[in-house]
Amino acid sequence: MDVNDRPDGPVTVAALYRFARVEDCAGVRAELERVCRANGVRGTLLIAREGVNGTIAGSAEGIAAVLGAIRAMPDCADVDVKFSSAEAMPFHRTKVRVKREIVTMGQPDIDPRASVGTYVDPLDWNALIADPDTIVIDTRNDYEVAAGTFARAIDPGTASFRDFPAWFRAERERLLGQGKPPKVAMFCTGGIRCEKSTAFLKQEGVDDVYHLKGGILKYLETVPQDESLWRGECFVFDQRVTVGHGLAPGTHSLCFCCRRPVDAAGRSSPLYEEGVSCAACHGERSDEQRASARERHRQERLAESRGRAHVGAVL
Repeated sequence: MDVNDRPDGPVTVAALYRFARVEDCAGVRAELERVCRANGVRGTLLIAREGVNGTIAGSAEGIAAVLGAIRAMPDCADVDVKFSSAEAMPFHRTKVRVKREIVTMGQPDIDPRASVGTYVDPLDWNALIADPDTIVIDTRNDYEVAAGTFARAIDPGTASFRDFPAWFRAERERLLGQGKPPKVAMFCTGGIRCEKSTAFLKQEGVDDVYHLKGGILKYLETVPQDESLWRGECFVFDQRVTVGHGLAPGTHSLCFCCRRPVDAAGRSSPLYEEGVSCAACHGERSDEQRASARERHRQERLAESRGRAHVGAVL
């Protein structure tokens, strides 16, 4: 999808990744940060020796400039990009960082450029996951799964993607059994985690592995709601919190203390206080920590009422 064919909206959002060899991470970081700031683009880009990953937002022209800089990098002309729109800027800051991995799995020998599962187009995904001989695994974290997932999907209950290898190794016999191995279909938000998770399963000796091309976001954009096997909403890592079919804004809020999505029922909990805590994290914080969060939230609201930028916003 070309940036000129993006969904209508005042702010263009681009979720992107590319596994490619990056020799000069510091130099790439400096150049991408320069282009982002020069074009008013906010969000996060991660650079590692294995590639680039991130979600950014800005004007169509600004996003095009950043994507142009990424596509100019070696082996990045075909960077995977998924576009959506937002009514307001969904990020407070511009962050371009160098990391050890662009998506942290903690398996240094995994190389998605060498071997990954079979890509499945969103329009063919329903038939695959409806097949009783297919095991469907949600590779995302537990709080993401809580907001929505596919019918029949197994939830590993992981708090971090780094936990996925240990979970699979512990559950392998139960999942795959002793007879003919089933097909394994995996999915994630935009596709990047499945690049690594399918490469990991292939390295573990599982051959019949598939993953959703473009991830949940591409599925929700492509598959009509009346044909969809998706249940709930999809958590996204920006101020939209969740999106639904057609990538329409979802109904969840974000707990700014623990960064977990909070649905309508969660907001009605006596343990929920906007900007302070939710039912999931209330017991994880002290009275002093909640008091500090409460004061920060008060200062943010005060700044907004005076028309000032968010106290943490740095472009």
